[in-house]
Amino acid sequence: MSIITISRRPFSRGREVAIQVAQKLGYACIAREVLFDTAKNFNIHDAKIMRAIHDAPSFSDHFLFGRERYLAFFQATLLEILRRDNIVYHGLAGHFFIQGVSHGLKIRIITSLEERVRTLTEREAIGPKNAALIIKREDNDRRRWSQHLYGIDTWDPSLYDMVLNIAGLSVDEAVEIICQTIRLKRFQTTTESRRRLEDLALAARVKAALVETKPDIDVSAQNGHVHIKTDIEESREAELCSEIIRIAGSVPGVGDVAVETGHVVRHYD
Repeated sequence: MSIITISRRPFSRGREVAIQVAQKLGYACIAREVLFDTAKNFNIHDAKIMRAIHDAPSFSDHFLFGRERYLAFFQATLLEILRRDNIVYHGLAGHFFIQGVSHGLKIRIITSLEERVRTLTEREAIGPKNAALIIKREDNDRRRWSQHLYGIDTWDPSLYDMVLNIAGLSVDEAVEIICQTIRLKRFQTTTESRRRLEDLALAARVKAALVETKPDIDVSAQNGHVHIKTDIEESREAELCSEIIRIAGSVPGVGDVAVETGHVVRHYD
């Protein structure tokens, strides 16, 4: 039982690879379904989730916390789906959310700009020059999105277990490489890796529950113990900590909660 995340540049045939990998392994293949599940779970319009996930924020973005809200909902939904295992996810941010999960194989698919331009011009009635401009703009937007929100550069190869340049490979060859790799012992679910994923999913559920109350929080979890870090004015500290502890403590799976504000650490169990 394993998870495969496929990060891809636009028009690099990554979707095609993901679908065929899932078919060959008998795994579920998901991408946009996460957006629709998020909208349903949190009763918001899927277009708002789409903009939060795909639109690159500017550094003067006045709606950062609104974006954080949608991203928290998206992350919680995606991690709940990935808990099922035997999944290929090809979409934005998957590799961000499963760092440290050893049964998650993180793939980055790239190809030459010329190949991507050719793919886009075959799909759309536009010339190569316009296609290249569209591709470069999307590349920059996605890169800026990850750097702005997570301090991570999606082009950094160290984020992935494997980077596949399919300019010199057929889709079938890329699929075979991925399928052979996921069968390695290294990527099989263990008790430890399962626990890591459960901890990440719990932290995401708590973050989603709290984001309306305090969007600028950092949440971690370990075996039901939840640690929350945030900045709070001393005049509001007691009141807001009590509210954070109340909300976090109501999330299924939470055993005890510690809130660290810089001034004090408060506990609930």
